[in-house]
Amino acid sequence: MVSVSVQGSLPPLVTPAAELTRDEVARYSRHLIIPDVGMDGQKRLKNAKVLVIGAGGLGSPALLYLAAAGVGTLGIVEFDVVDESNLQRQVIHGQSDIGRSKAESARNSIAEINPYVTVNLHQDRLEPENAVELFAQYDLILDGTDNFATRYLVNDAAVLAHKPYVWGSIYRFEGQASVFWEDAPDGRGINYRDLYPEAPPPGMVPSCAEGGVLGVLCASIGSIMVTEAVKLITGIGETLLGRLMVYDALEMSYRTIKLRRDPNRETITELIDYEAFCGVVSEEGQAAAAGSTITASELRDMLDAGKDVAVIDVREPVEWDICHIDGATLIPKDRILSGDALADLPQNRPIVLHCKTGIRSAEALAVLKRAGFADAVHLQGGIISWARQVDPSLPVY
Repeated sequence: MVSVSVQGSLPPLVTPAAELTRDEVARYSRHLIIPDVGMDGQKRLKNAKVLVIGAGGLGSPALLYLAAAGVGTLGIVEFDVVDESNLQRQVIHGQSDIGRSKAESARNSIAEINPYVTVNLHQDRLEPENAVELFAQYDLILDGTDNFATRYLVNDAAVLAHKPYVWGSIYRFEGQASVFWEDAPDGRGINYRDLYPEAPPPGMVPSCAEGGVLGVLCASIGSIMVTEAVKLITGIGETLLGRLMVYDALEMSYRTIKLRRDPNRETITELIDYEAFCGVVSEEGQAAAAGSTITASELRDMLDAGKDVAVIDVREPVEWDICHIDGATLIPKDRILSGDALADLPQNRPIVLHCKTGIRSAEALAVLKRAGFADAVHLQGGIISWARQVDPSLPVY
């Protein structure tokens, strides 16, 4: 990537609050004695309004540390509920919160950290219809989402609302972070589309739910996001605007890549259908699945009736080790997509493909259809649906 010159600190994003109370001075004293922060910087934090998208892996540490830092108003966009699998990394929630609204659970934890913070809950899904108006109510956005459709929506809405935002991403042992701000001063404007002009092909980049993530990686990247937020609000240091930070936890290495504005990027003038733009499943996968999809109960009935069907599991070996359907055969998706495994598949009996949720199996099904396997179908909802509808003894991951 072509670099841009670093032009020093940005001006403070937020004007100072009128005062700090005696109790606030005591609470934030370790900030106040840092010359670069001081009373002025802490008053800016108190006056700041920060919107965090998601109270999950990245949102959890981000919200806790924004609250501890004294950011006066926090907004939380979150419509999900706490699941047991969240607790490995989403440290703002606890065992007693399972089944509760993540937004409400996060609000309770924030109140324990800092009762002087005002928390606004936005418990609706972020959509093109509400994003720009919502962003306009805040000074700064933190995006900790885990899917490309929402990332592009956040970016485009931030551009139209003229707001800067801090972005983070995590996968297995690697994390990334940057700052995007189309209207940054001194011609330094840049946004997410300069880094990723187009979404990767469906299935190319697995989500954390499919590929996994080291729990503590969320703290590493989330704390960097909060550091960038504090710097933007107070106007200290050099932010990651125009730079992409990449962290490898296995190597314990940080590196930064300088970014530049794409001269061919089109101006963002409106919000679009981001699910269609990103395509969770490719058009070929959707076409293959149409009319060639069965439910978990239908597969159970086939097996109970003794029908000679080949159940092919296209997940990864580590997923197979967690749970699998009795009688299934493991052939990872990549071996099917490359064509290496086609000779291993039976030609003389029906094939049922399955993965975790149905996305990868749809892509594999498209390859089989193209190769002439007319009797191939895939399992709707994958092994998660099988566990919930047919065999509750299987663990859900």
